[in-house]
Amino acid sequence: MSQKVGFVGVGRMGANMARRMKDCGYEISAVYDIRSEAASELAEELGTTACSTLAQVTELSEVIITVVIDDASMQTIFATEGDSLLTGAEGRIFINCATISPAVHIEVEGLAKAAGAESLEGCMASSITQARDGTLYLMLGGEKSTYDKVEELLGKLSVNKRYVGTSGKAAQVKALVNMVMNINTAGLAEGLGLADSLGLDINTVMEIFSQTGANSRVLETDGEDMRDRDHECYFSAAHAAKDSGIALALGQSEGLNLPMAAASKAQFEKMVEKGIGELDKSGVAELTFKGRTA
Repeated sequence: MSQKVGFVGVGRMGANMARRMKDCGYEISAVYDIRSEAASELAEELGTTACSTLAQVTELSEVIITVVIDDASMQTIFATEGDSLLTGAEGRIFINCATISPAVHIEVEGLAKAAGAESLEGCMASSITQARDGTLYLMLGGEKSTYDKVEELLGKLSVNKRYVGTSGKAAQVKALVNMVMNINTAGLAEGLGLADSLGLDINTVMEIFSQTGANSRVLETDGEDMRDRDHECYFSAAHAAKDSGIALALGQSEGLNLPMAAASKAQFEKMVEKGIGELDKSGVAELTFKGRTA
């Protein structure tokens, strides 16, 4: 537990992961976010340094956990010139938890190696509550020797972690997880919207769904929220659209047609167009229930 841990990206997920690591006895050496006020508030709470540069995070830390939003953000924090986590990175280990393109994870691993550092994918298939209590489901990709060095640390964040393979593989699996989840979410919203339009009792329909082939994890997590229009954000529609796009790009590269993935992506993109992209993905029901946003 001697590793000093820094965090880059302290939004809902990153901040709660940092709190969890602090609770487990790790020294949180530094935090950084493009929203400086978010980093300052968390630093005060955890008794650590809110860094004004990425290079300072690397300087103060042995392990750096990054939680950014997309490919462009990832390439920015691992830039080859200017302020970058790669500055003075020799001997550091980066654990990158963003849902981004597999190719960018591979690119970052190469840049880290060139700087004398190591990089690991830590793709998450859980949400805010799990980040806080250390029950994330993690899919890990990269060199097995790197994974072994941080396995104990990862065990404080996750009760279910799977080493998938070399760099890029965990990101591929994560893209598939979110693709299927997004299809299920959009499909459930259509089923419940149609049930409501037919005058059926939603509670009865959801109970029947739960006991039949219509059951899904999404029914458990999002069904009541769709019914009650409670779309507090745990995983935004905008992120759902982005992640389905990653999966579709993978399908295109393999010459596959994925019409259901494309259709669900279009629904989440429609939410963004309507200005409700920051609602939770359960908000896709606003497009399928009569008399709602659509």
